[in-house]
Amino acid sequence: MPTYILLSNLTDEGLETIQTRPDRIKQVNEEIAALGARVVEQWATLGPYDFVNIVEAPDNETIAKVSVTLGSRGTVKFLTMPAIPIDEFISGLSPQDDGAPTG
Repeated sequence: MPTYILLSNLTDEGLETIQTRPDRIKQVNEEIAALGARVVEQWATLGPYDFVNIVEAPDNETIAKVSVTLGSRGTVKFLTMPAIPIDEFISGLSPQDDGAPTG
């Protein structure tokens, strides 16, 4: 299943929500599952983003729905990126054998 990296920042409203209800973070993971994706890993981070999430989804349309649905609530903003396993990335860069003689 395709993997996506979701970098997220909480809005002021989102910060207020997790301060009073930190368990809300895990509830959102359940909502992501209900939208057809799955949180594989999740970290709270210091720096330019509040959270880093590794998410699996069947396709770009599903992860777009996750990003738009959760983002539309006004509590979080996402940067969503598809992730390519490194072996697949290297394979895609390798010259293809087209049957033509070389040299």
